[in-house]
Amino acid sequence: MKAVVQRVKKTTLKVDGELISEIPFGLVAYLGVKVGDGEKEAAYLAKKIAGLRIFEDENGKMNLSVKDVGGEVLLVSQFTLYGDASHGNRPSFTLAERPERAEPLYEYAVKELSAYGVTVKRGVFGADMKIEQYNDGPVTILLEI
Repeated sequence: MKAVVQRVKKTTLKVDGELISEIPFGLVAYLGVKVGDGEKEAAYLAKKIAGLRIFEDENGKMNLSVKDVGGEVLLVSQFTLYGDASHGNRPSFTLAERPERAEPLYEYAVKELSAYGVTVKRGVFGADMKIEQYNDGPVTILLEI
C-alpha cells in the first residue's frame, strides 16, 4: 500500500460537477492499494498519516500533526499510484488491487484514520474525480508499506 500525502490549504473534490468533499486546510492523501494488501497495511498508513508532523509549530519547525493544528484529511483512492511505466510509455496496472478488494481496504483506512480523532473527508471510489487543491509549502510525503 502506498500514499502520497500533501499539505494543503483549501481543497475541493467534485464528481460530475457536484461538490462531494471540501477541506479548509490539512492533508490530501492519495491512497493506492496493491495486490495482496490487507487491513494491517491500511491501519499502518492511517496511523502514519494521522501522526505525520509536517505542520509548523510556533518556532517555524515542522513539528505538528494534522490533528494538532485542527486540520482535516481528504482521503482519495488512487489505483494509478501502482502504474508501472518501466516498459514502454503506457503504464501497466497489474500491481493495483482489483476494485472489489481495494474498496473495502480504502473504507477501512477511512475508519482507522477517523479513530485517531482526525476529521476525514473522502472521494468517491472509482469515480472520475476533479480535485482542486492549493498546496501548502509545497510539502509532499511518500509513504509505502
